[in-house]
Amino acid sequence: MTKNEWFEVARTVLASRIIDTIEETELAPSGKVTYQFSARGHELAQVILGQALRHGRDAATVYYRSRPLVIAAGMTYEESFAGPLALAGSRNGGRDIGVVHHLPNRKGVTVLPASGDVGAQYTPCVGWAQAISYHTNVLSDESWKGAVAVALGGDGSTATNGFWAALNIATTLKLPMIFFIEDNQFGISVPGTMQTPGGNIAANLASFASLRIVEVDGTNPDESDRMITKTVEHVRDTQRPALLRVRVPRICGHSGADNQSYKTPEQREDDLARDPIEKLKAMFIRKKYVDEQGWNDLVASVEQEVRLAQEAALRQPQPTAQDALTKLFDDGSLPKHGGLAAEGIDPVPSQTVIAEEGPRINLIEAVKRTLDHELGVNPRCVVFGEDVGMKGGVHGATVDLQVRHGAGRVFDTSLNEDGIIGRAVGLAAAGLMPVPEIQFRKYLDPATEQINDCGTLRWRTNGDFAAPMVVRIPVGFSKRTGDPWHSVSGEAILAHTLGWRIAMPSNAQDAVGLLRTALRGNDPTFFLEHRAIQDTAPGRGVYPGDFYAIPFGKANTIRSGTKATIVTWGEMVHRAKSAVELCAEDIEIIDLRTIVPWDQQAVLDSVRRTNRCMVLHEDTITAGFGAEIAATISRECFSALDAPVVRCASADVPIPYNKGMMDAVIPTIEEVAAQLRALLAY
Repeated sequence: MTKNEWFEVARTVLASRIIDTIEETELAPSGKVTYQFSARGHELAQVILGQALRHGRDAATVYYRSRPLVIAAGMTYEESFAGPLALAGSRNGGRDIGVVHHLPNRKGVTVLPASGDVGAQYTPCVGWAQAISYHTNVLSDESWKGAVAVALGGDGSTATNGFWAALNIATTLKLPMIFFIEDNQFGISVPGTMQTPGGNIAANLASFASLRIVEVDGTNPDESDRMITKTVEHVRDTQRPALLRVRVPRICGHSGADNQSYKTPEQREDDLARDPIEKLKAMFIRKKYVDEQGWNDLVASVEQEVRLAQEAALRQPQPTAQDALTKLFDDGSLPKHGGLAAEGIDPVPSQTVIAEEGPRINLIEAVKRTLDHELGVNPRCVVFGEDVGMKGGVHGATVDLQVRHGAGRVFDTSLNEDGIIGRAVGLAAAGLMPVPEIQFRKYLDPATEQINDCGTLRWRTNGDFAAPMVVRIPVGFSKRTGDPWHSVSGEAILAHTLGWRIAMPSNAQDAVGLLRTALRGNDPTFFLEHRAIQDTAPGRGVYPGDFYAIPFGKANTIRSGTKATIVTWGEMVHRAKSAVELCAEDIEIIDLRTIVPWDQQAVLDSVRRTNRCMVLHEDTITAGFGAEIAATISRECFSALDAPVVRCASADVPIPYNKGMMDAVIPTIEEVAAQLRALLAY
């Protein structure tokens, strides 16, 4: 670096240290900051990295000790204070703890939204790295050429699922990603030898193909400058991954509440002796940039700036309390990063006119045709998952799509759902529309961390970031059999996952309309395809056309009636129809079609007319989504009810493999009919 660049580094390093010191000694003891994580000892290497990330399309994912990098990326000192103080001018508007950072592109690098979960930063980063390749090679956008993605993490994070998922993706696909591991040899109190054998992740990964391994003393200014800069340049030039093991001391507790009693006096003394600021000062004096007085003047100058920023932050108002209830879903305001809306791209207009004639197709064919068309009209749409490429998906929904649209747009992934969903977050943040497939609902379990983080991303960043995507998942029992692993419905858990929209069509036409709406929307969406109606007669219908779309939150009245209302969705719609025919009664059937949002008005209007209601679903009865509907009906229609709301749902046990046993768990047509008769007789 040049002399001027070194002064920029020094000012940022000193500012970070001074901010930490003020928080630790003034703001935290006074109760103004309630959650403090210091970066003392980690500053120098992070700031040098920040100097190297100026491409314009670079991205970094960070963790709770990454404030020096975020300041280097353009976060102001006032914003740095406002976050931990939970004030209105913080990056997240008071919604999240101040050390969980994000920053739209200011100086050439986008800091993607951090997570409070250790290791959750890696797979979104590899998604951005893959987006660099996509923008460059598929979309032929030269502005992305040479960009890199960097994931910062402590040595403890190398033991997490996210780290290994991202490492596998980055090395197998040869993506431009840097794993920037700040190794201070402690994960809170647990030594590094408990995180990776021998305590050196770099040594243990020496055999990984396509991965450049670099070790650097993160307290040595010259070595850090040379090795970090060279590594970034290497990844830019080769578009291949690298791992930097940056050795740093942690001259602080894990957090403000940690007194480091688990460290010996010798270990603490060693940490202090390796303070990078002292080494930076020595280098400045050695190179005659400053003398002792000049360094002291520099420190005083930076402290004055920091103190002024502190005073400005403390003058900020508290956030408006009601703002906590906003920004979970798209509200029409444009995020700075994430999805087509942030890129200024309007989707092709949709229509609600439905084709009435033509050959009947099954639900899987409807999904495939819709994906095919949307891939054709939206070059930023990407379809991926396990076996979706040449095989065409284990359920056949992507047959020939790779042939038609290319392996860059329809591609297989490694067997890691955390990596599939986390990667989708990074792809979405980079302006693409990811459409990942999870083969069965139960297989989503390893991705729970990324699912939860994705849903709250817009909210946590005060609207700065969004990650629209459509996660397709076959759910429920099949026409042939059930079992505990492939037959989970589980929509109630997804409905409790904040920030996600949920569609569950009961037929081919609705599948087309709902999927198209999701693919052109601005929120993450679960699209649930019931296995028992994927390729069976009940789910078939006329293909409604290439522009047909159904708004979310609008139910479909399958059958009008006066004596009772059945509210249902998915495969249970067809059991409801059969049960009503068996009862030969005038009963209304409402197919919700979407769970989040659900059409409360249609349900309440119907119940007020019929005065009786059954909620029918395949998910287990305890805490199933039917309980939410029943509670709403009881509150809003209590005076109109002539009988208690009935919930008919699966028993609270897994779905058995034996078909006879399965009929004892999932409501059969006969059981639904029996409960209807009891409801009418009440």
